[in-house]
Amino acid sequence: MDKKKYAKLEKGITPKPNLLKNCLKAFLVGGTICLIAQFIALFYMTFFDFTERTANNPTVATMIFIAMLLTGFGAYKKIGQVGGAGAAVPITGFGNAVVSAAIEHRSEGYVLGVGGNIFKLAGSVIVYGVFSAFLVALVKTILVKVGVVSW
Repeated sequence: MDKKKYAKLEKGITPKPNLLKNCLKAFLVGGTICLIAQFIALFYMTFFDFTERTANNPTVATMIFIAMLLTGFGAYKKIGQVGGAGAAVPITGFGNAVVSAAIEHRSEGYVLGVGGNIFKLAGSVIVYGVFSAFLVALVKTILVKVGVVSW
């Protein structure tokens, strides 16, 4: 079978995704995750005397921890199946990626399996996140020194 016939056959049997439905589900799941994070931030501001600015770090850590727990219990996989990118894009997707890699490689041992593969999926997120933060800080510093903006 040549490539053209195969492509035609594949196009005929591949189901077309309902983009509007998938986008709506991703929006709702991602929005719900962000809403939960907002409630956690409000909790920290109310009961632990954090400011709006200082509540961010413990909120992010809490959301990652919750995602890791849900991944360990198998619940985050179901959330991801429903929400798609809505479950992968928020910071909880990072926690899910770390723990799912650890769970997948635990049979190889703690050092070479879990330790060697825990950041396999999340490593690129860390690398490009740090690099992007560096670029943004560099641009901000240049703009402040030139006098275009003041912070």
